[in-house]
Amino acid sequence: MDLLYLSKRIYLGTEENFINGGIIVSEDGIIRKVMRTPQEVNSYLYNTESQAVFDFENMVLMPGLIDVNVHINEPGRKDWEGFSNATKAAAAGGFTTIIDRPTNAVPPTTTMAGLKAKTSTARGKIFVDVGFWGGLIPDNSQELSSLLSAGVMGLQCSLAHTAEPVNKEFPAITTEQLHDILCKLDDDIVIAVHAESALQQPIAANENEPKCYESFLRTRPSQMEINAVQAITELALKHKKKHFHLLNLSSNEVLSLIKDCKGKGARLTAETCPHYLSLAAEDIEDCRTEFKTQPPIRSKTNQPALWEAIRTGCLDVIASDHSPATAGPKCLTYGRTRGNFLNAWPGISSLQLGLSIIWTHCQRYGLGMQHIYKSMCENPALLCGLERFKGKIAEGYDADFCIWNPDEEFQVSPDMLLSSNKSTPYTNQRLRGVVHATVVRGFHVYQQYESFGQPLGKILLRKTSKKIVKFVRI
Repeated sequence: MDLLYLSKRIYLGTEENFINGGIIVSEDGIIRKVMRTPQEVNSYLYNTESQAVFDFENMVLMPGLIDVNVHINEPGRKDWEGFSNATKAAAAGGFTTIIDRPTNAVPPTTTMAGLKAKTSTARGKIFVDVGFWGGLIPDNSQELSSLLSAGVMGLQCSLAHTAEPVNKEFPAITTEQLHDILCKLDDDIVIAVHAESALQQPIAANENEPKCYESFLRTRPSQMEINAVQAITELALKHKKKHFHLLNLSSNEVLSLIKDCKGKGARLTAETCPHYLSLAAEDIEDCRTEFKTQPPIRSKTNQPALWEAIRTGCLDVIASDHSPATAGPKCLTYGRTRGNFLNAWPGISSLQLGLSIIWTHCQRYGLGMQHIYKSMCENPALLCGLERFKGKIAEGYDADFCIWNPDEEFQVSPDMLLSSNKSTPYTNQRLRGVVHATVVRGFHVYQQYESFGQPLGKILLRKTSKKIVKFVRI
C-alpha cells in the first residue's frame, strides 16, 4: 500500500508559494502523485486505504537537500570523518544526498582501486544516498576514463597545493596539464575545480603571530582565486562542450569573471559555502583554528555581493565543503601547538547546520525559500545529473523530503552534532530553522529526538556514454 505525506506548507520549488496538500508515495519510495488541495486529500483518504499517513501539519515539507561538496575521509582517516557519522549528520540537517570529494581518504578516489575502496567501505553504513567525485591529479590520466565509466559524478582537481599529508596523496594540477587532459576526454563531463592558484610571489606568513587569524589570512589573498578563475574561464571558453564547476568560492572579486564567461556561452557553474556567507574575518579570535579553511573566510564587506550573486544566479550552488579533522591536526589540543593557524588543518565542519545557517542570514539580503531550493536542491541535482529523479517533488521522483520549521530557533552545541569531530565555528551561535524529519526514498532516516534505524542509504553511480546519462542505485 502507498504512504501519504501531509503538510499545510509543501514547497515544491516549481511554484512560488506553499501548497496545502499531500504526497502519495509508493512502497518502493517513488512519488506517485502530488495533491494540491485539502479537498483532494480528503477525497483520497475517503476512497483509499494507505499503509501509513504522516501529517506534518505546519512544518515546511520540501525536496531533500543535496550537498555536492563533502569530505568523507573513510577509508584511511575514519577518525576525521567516516561514512556513518557523516551521513547521520547529513540526515539531521535535511540532506538526502551527498557527494563525496576524492581527497583526504587513503587511498584517494584517483584510481579504480580507490573508487572500489570507497564504495565497498560505504555500503551498509550510509543513512542517505551517496555519490562520488573522481580525482584528477597530474599522473592519473590513464585512470580517468575508467573512473567516469564506473560512475563518478565528474572529475575534481585543485590548482593549488593543500596541507600535508593530503598534498602528497592529491597533488595540484597545472592549467597546462588540465588543458592537455581535457583534449583527451569525451565531452559532456563535469570538471570541478578548487579555484585557487599559487601566487608568483607568495606572501609570507607572520611567523611571530601564528595564533592570530590575520597571519594566515594574508597568505591567501583574493588574487589566488582571481588567478584560478581567470584560468578556468579561459579553459571553459575553449572547451565549451565540457561542464566546468568552481568549488567553494570565497571572494566576491571573481563574480564578474564568472558572469562574463557564462554570458559568452561557456558551461560554467559555481558554488560558495555557508561559512563564506555567514562568518567574517573581523570576528575570528586568536587560537580559534576551527575557523581555518581554504580559501579563507574574508571580511564582512565581502558577503553582500556573494548573497546577491546567489539571488541573481551568478552563483549556482551552496555546498558545505564539510571537512572536519581530529583535534591534533586542527591544533585544538592543549599545549604549544594549540591555536596555531599556520599549522592547523584547513577545514570546517558544518554539514548538519547548512540549512539553518543559510536560512538565518538569507532574508536580510532579500533571499527566501526559492533561493534555498534553487541552490541546495535543484541546481545540485542538475550539476550531478540527478535531475531526473532527485531535487524535486514530482511524479516519478524519489520521495526525498526535508521537513523543517523555519520559525524555530536553537543554539549550536557540540553534543548535538553527529559528525565524528564536534569542533565547529558555529558553537554557541543561535540559528533559525530546525529540521524535524528527513525522508529518503520514502524511508524516515531521521526524526528529531529519536534514534537512527538501519542505514538505508544507497550508492549513486553515474553511467555515461557520449549521448546518454543513466544512473543506477545499488
